[in-house]
Amino acid sequence: MADGHIKITYPDLPVASRRDDIIAAMRDHQVVVVVGETGSGKTTQLPKMALQLAQELELKGKVACTQPRRIAASSVSKRVAEELKVPLGKEVGYKVRFTDETSQDTRLKFMTDGILLAETQGDPDLNEYHTVIIDEAHERSLNIDFLLGLLRNLLDRRKDLRVIISSATLDAGGFQNFYSTGRDEDVPLLEVEGRTFPVETHYLPEQRNEDLVGHVARAVEWISSVDRQGDILVFLPGEREIRECADTLEGRGYPGTDVLPLFARLGMADQQRIFQPSGNVRRIVLATNVAETSLTIPGIIYVVDSGVARVSRYSPGRQVQRLQIEPVSQASARQRKGRCGRVTDGICVRLYDEEDFNDRPEFTDPEIRRSSLAGVILRMKSLALPDIEDFPLVDPPSPRLISEGYRTLREIGAMTKENALTEIGWQLSRLPVDPRLGRMLLYSRQERCTAELVVLVAALSLMDPRE
Repeated sequence: MADGHIKITYPDLPVASRRDDIIAAMRDHQVVVVVGETGSGKTTQLPKMALQLAQELELKGKVACTQPRRIAASSVSKRVAEELKVPLGKEVGYKVRFTDETSQDTRLKFMTDGILLAETQGDPDLNEYHTVIIDEAHERSLNIDFLLGLLRNLLDRRKDLRVIISSATLDAGGFQNFYSTGRDEDVPLLEVEGRTFPVETHYLPEQRNEDLVGHVARAVEWISSVDRQGDILVFLPGEREIRECADTLEGRGYPGTDVLPLFARLGMADQQRIFQPSGNVRRIVLATNVAETSLTIPGIIYVVDSGVARVSRYSPGRQVQRLQIEPVSQASARQRKGRCGRVTDGICVRLYDEEDFNDRPEFTDPEIRRSSLAGVILRMKSLALPDIEDFPLVDPPSPRLISEGYRTLREIGAMTKENALTEIGWQLSRLPVDPRLGRMLLYSRQERCTAELVVLVAALSLMDPRE
């Protein structure tokens, strides 16, 4: 590490073959959009390219790399630290809720979108960073949309800031237009090839009266008849389905097989088990869509895609936010398929037919289009962001839904007629539940029935009341 510079090398990944083009684009433009299929190496190699350019230009500060989930931020930082041959927590580190593995020496900092968003409250201009990489931007969570808008406003104030948007789906042209509009500079869009090994797709539709757990077990039986060695990744909609599936598969007593659950609520230590080498034991990883992006689970040769996910969607007629099981989009199905074919040829088994796949929407709706705007407006106010009507969003919601959001907040006493947060509004913004449910909790203190209300609010906000 001469002169404090880290020696940067690149593995043989598709994105590395475009290294010179990408670094040149980063050097010449404030914003660069990189699109690459799953398996191209964007997540691990783009931060290294940004670091290489920073070392060449002798920039002071850090590269910020955001990930939608904690497990991705921690696992990707460990992988990059290994590739750069530096200890984790020194030059390369990560920060997620409850864990901060960074130091004064950190130059590559991986974190969740929410952590970077929270940092803007103490440092609105993000002066700690010279480059911000928004990875998995196609997920279009609320945090990602807020960050995209914040960065667009910030680029005019900080001409030295570089922003790299990384997406796995080809609707990234929307990001390109979003950052080009009203600015002098064009935004380059660079495409990178994906996987290095071919993946076969097999369709295995459900049989009559077959439930999801039985359907998954049948797919695992089919794979076992072909090969008893390769690891399997199964995509399921939620924690309950994962537990039921685990019980069924373990009950079948497959020899030399480990069944490992993976979902967002699982503790970090249990999540890390999926990255441990298995030796001669076949692993069947049962995951929610937490494994759909960013995570490369080593050794996966087969993917079983249930074709469904739990999606939070607001119903304006009933005024409730529902977590319902829905078919995933074509883009999500392709992402799931891309989880194999990393180390050798792979097979993706879809538990639906090809006609069903072709009839699905091409892309997933952004979260802001399927959320109650009362919660969104409350969050934006608490983060001191501009009003939702004035804030730049890639997909702005309709004025009718915005009006309804303001009306709801006034009804529960969270906002004044002048659209300022009240004391109740500030308290609600700190509660991780729907504003109406939060208001019930706050009022329960006056009526001295908090213990009873907590049970009701917990049941109303659960993905599945049977939990």
